[in-house]
Amino acid sequence: MISKEEIKLNLIFVFAIFYSTIAGDPDILADFVVPNNTTIDANNFTFTGMRQLVGGEYPTTFTALKVSMNELPTLYGQSISYAVLEFPVGAINPVHIHPRASELMFLVSGTLQVGFVDTSNNLYKQSLRIGDIFVFPKGLIHFQYNNDTTEPALAISAFGSANAGTQLIPTSVFNTSIFEGILDASFHSTRATIRKIKDGLKA
Repeated sequence: MISKEEIKLNLIFVFAIFYSTIAGDPDILADFVVPNNTTIDANNFTFTGMRQLVGGEYPTTFTALKVSMNELPTLYGQSISYAVLEFPVGAINPVHIHPRASELMFLVSGTLQVGFVDTSNNLYKQSLRIGDIFVFPKGLIHFQYNNDTTEPALAISAFGSANAGTQLIPTSVFNTSIFEGILDASFHSTRATIRKIKDGLKA
């Protein structure tokens, strides 16, 4: 006779397996997926949006040019996407997370200060030089910063999802409708300080 505790353990095990199988991008039952009523040719698999980088000037603020399933629909089910990250002097990619993918960054030019924080609040930071690669684990808070006073930086990031998602922590916390009293208590701060931060993010 199977005990209730054994049944519970078996159910937990089954659910753990189930959730681990749906944790990534969904598998597709075809070579690829294209939008309905679309003629399939090589154009469906080509993205030309990065051409603007060739011979172009650096932007004045941090810029991310992405190619995910939103920009290239045939990436659906392929479990990969890319971004080209441009960092003018002093630019920062603010603390953020990618809830659905890890990120593998390759530094093409310049230097970057990068880091992430694990769930035990340990900070792992590094100074990257041209040719270096750094991994940001899935779902963890991380950042990139060009603290060079003369040279811009350029990096290419690969993501383990066709739709990695980006959630900017400052925007998610301070530019939403979370009750200010909750923010006061969470940050051991005052209402005036919280509002000052909000106003600064809107500027």
